[in-house]
Parts: sequence; structure tokens; C-alpha cells
Amino acid sequence: MTDRDLRLLPKTHLHLHFSGSMRHLTLVELADKHGVRLPDALRTEWPPVLSAADERGWFRFQRLYDVARSVLRTEDDVRRLVREAAEDDRADGSRWLEIQVDPSGYASRFRGITEFTDLVLDAARDASASTGISVQVVIAANRTRHPLDARTLARLAAQYVGRGVVGFGLSNDERRGTTSEFAPAFRIARHAGLLAAPHGGELCGPATVRTCLDELGAGRIGHGVRSVEDPELLKRVVDAQVALEVCPASNVSLGVYQRAEDVPLRQLYEAGARIALGADDPLLFGSRLAEQYETARNVHGFTDPELADLARASVLASTAPSEVQKSLLGEIDAWLGVPETASASQPVPTH
Repeated sequence: MTDRDLRLLPKTHLHLHFSGSMRHLTLVELADKHGVRLPDALRTEWPPVLSAADERGWFRFQRLYDVARSVLRTEDDVRRLVREAAEDDRADGSRWLEIQVDPSGYASRFRGITEFTDLVLDAARDASASTGISVQVVIAANRTRHPLDARTLARLAAQYVGRGVVGFGLSNDERRGTTSEFAPAFRIARHAGLLAAPHGGELCGPATVRTCLDELGAGRIGHGVRSVEDPELLKRVVDAQVALEVCPASNVSLGVYQRAEDVPLRQLYEAGARIALGADDPLLFGSRLAEQYETARNVHGFTDPELADLARASVLASTAPSEVQKSLLGEIDAWLGVPETASASQPVPTH
């Protein structure tokens, strides 16, 4: 039997960073337009060779990300980035995108965090209208900054509930800062009705996942792959159906695992974990959403029904309304050739 086209498999995309979503060609064009000098790793030697196994490696990764962010100078640049991210997701079969951004990283160039958030949300609405996929926003705090800054962002995010902001996250090197100190910020976000979606269980192992659950009230975990190392914790994640945003390409590029086959995607799946595959930072890792599904197929041996399971999990892990989830689940069944009536019996949680 011929493998089905994974770009036609309906899915959602829940782990994509703002500047990291940029097309390489767009990066080069904007850098030339604004006179930004790009290092060879972002111009002629792209995609860059990366590793975050030590602090120096993470610093290099962060420096390249900061350079990429610096080419966004105008409102048109931001609108282009969001539109192209939506176009690329649409081409990969995504029907719902939750893009993650830390407004404080752009505030100085765009008249503050509120003005920048307004711009991103307006760009997301325009991109949704032009591409036909729904673009939502997760506002994320930075672990390397003071927890009080995170509270400011949580209050900002709370103001946009129902207006395009669907979650609150925590990113950057989990080896820095103390995760539990961000609990007050997450309480603000959760009280406002936002999904808690912090990064954890990547560079620091399973302990960070436990802290994200216990202290931050996580409903989704960015990465979370290292939970496989703690059977008790993994069972807890599975039983609670806390989704793991697994990003195979970035796990290898950043040195979390040495080879693609070492990423514990199969173990997590067979344990019953709800997995939402994500591309993380395509600009730096060189692959987008559909290629994560290709890796699941070609490296980890996922069959088409199992790949459809992954797509279903991404839908159920999203903040999409129940009627949108139900429609997408039906489209996934259609991709497999299952009668649409079969999907009607599947429970679809509400958010």
C-alpha cells in the first residue's frame, strides 16, 4: 500500500516560536533591506550546526535567534512573518496554529509590549483570513529574566483572552532560573482562562516536567520528552492527558539526543502519551511541521493509522473550540478513508 501524503493529513501546530518561524529567504531579504549583517551560519552555511548540550552551545543558539529577531524592524516585516508562517503551515496540512511569542523581546522597536502584541494579533487575524487556517497566539515569558517580568506578561496575556491569545508559556534554557518562581505568573494566566504551556523536560530531564505540573499547573508541556526517563511521572502525564509538544528535529539539533532514532517518540506513543508534533524553530533547525511527521514515519516506523493518531492528538491538545476539533477529527478520518460517522462517537473535550 502506498503511503498517504502527510501534507494532506489535517493537523494542528502547537509549538512554533515567532522569529524561529521565519523563512530563510525572508531572513536574508530583510537583513539586506535593513543593513543587518548575518553570520555565515545564517547566510551561506544554513541551516546552522547547533548544540545546546552545554552553556556555550546554548549561547550560540540564542545569539543566532537574536540576530534573526533583529531583522524585524517594521510593521510590514511582522505581518510578512506571520502571513508566511501561516502559509507554510497550511502547505504542511496544519489547520490551527498557535504561535509563541515573548513581546518583551520586541518592545523596544515597536513602542512597547502592548503595541507589539496588538500588531501581532492583527497580523494573525489577517493571516487567518488570507490562508484559511486559524492563527492564535501563546504569550511566553523568558526563564532568564526576573519572575516579576513574567507576571507583567501574564497580566498582558490576560487582557487578550478571547481576542487571539490562548495560552501562556515559559521558554529559554531550562537550566537557568528557578521554574517554581514563575508560579505566580502562571496563576494569573490560568485564572484568566489561559492554557498553561511551559517548556520542560528537554535539557534538564524529567524533574522540570514535574515542576511544571506541580507548580505551574501545566496543561501542555513544551517538549517533555525526558519524562520517558521517569515511569511514574510518565504515567501521571498519560493519565492526566497532559499533551507533550514533541519537536524531533530540534531535539537532535540541540543535542538532547544524538540521533533522530534516539528521540523517544515511539516509547511515548506506546505509553499512551498525547503527542503534538511541532517544528519549534524551522529557521534554525531547517525543517517544518510535515517533516516532523515524515521523521515519525521514516525513522520511527509509524504507520498511517498511527500518524493519524498523532494528528488527532494535536487536535485534542489544541485550544480550538470543540466544534473545530470535531470537524478536524472528521477530516483526519477522511484522510484514512474511515467513514465520517465513525468520528462522531469520539469524545471531544471542550476548553
